[in-house]
Amino acid sequence: MPKPVDVRIDRETPVPLYHQLAEQLSAAIASGQLQPGDAFENEVAMAGRLGLSRPTVRRAIQELVGQGLLLRRRGLGTTVAGRQIHRRAELTSLYDDLRREGAGDPRTEVLTHEVTTDEVAATALGLPVDTPLLKLVRLRRDGDRPLAILRNWLPPAYSDISREDLERDGLYALLRARGGKPVVAHQRIGARQPSAAERRHLDLTPSQPVLTMSRTAFDAVGGPVEYGDHCYRAQDYSIEVMLDER
Repeated sequence: MPKPVDVRIDRETPVPLYHQLAEQLSAAIASGQLQPGDAFENEVAMAGRLGLSRPTVRRAIQELVGQGLLLRRRGLGTTVAGRQIHRRAELTSLYDDLRREGAGDPRTEVLTHEVTTDEVAATALGLPVDTPLLKLVRLRRDGDRPLAILRNWLPPAYSDISREDLERDGLYALLRARGGKPVVAHQRIGARQPSAAERRHLDLTPSQPVLTMSRTAFDAVGGPVEYGDHCYRAQDYSIEVMLDER
């Protein structure tokens, strides 16, 4: 039988209901309350138990499926996926990675450059939800070969970063030049099927997946630097980590 997770929904906060639900379900998986292979409560039962709409619950579950935390299989229902192992990885940008690997021609096409509000990004950065953030969407190429779509939200201190800056240099170099050196980050890696726009920009077929990474980075005194939600061509990009014995 599925294990119901004790979820507390705050209807007074501006944080979307689906996001509150997804975060608490994710925490239940991370803490071991829900184990790999456990049957997951279906959306109809969960919606009724929590007093939420089915679309809200469906969107929260889809968030976890997209993060690789849940598996949906026809005829078997939804189950908790195998446990993900989180290890330290070097805090660099894709631009830094390309330069380090000797790529001679990293290019950036800026798709979006605007000041806007975003509840999810602001919450991740620990800022009020109505904080104006600089939203950036960039297509990163190695020469003519597309590699990644990089979505970032920056606090107001970095809103002077221009399109021309981003086309000329890496984001982390621009942040460091403004005193915003990222020194610690929370990062989550997963995989999913790309959207139609992502397939077009990354030159993918419908069956080719993308590697995903979300990251919230902070400076040495705990100030927010950036929130990123990126996707990469899985066949062209890998993440290397170093493991140590504790």
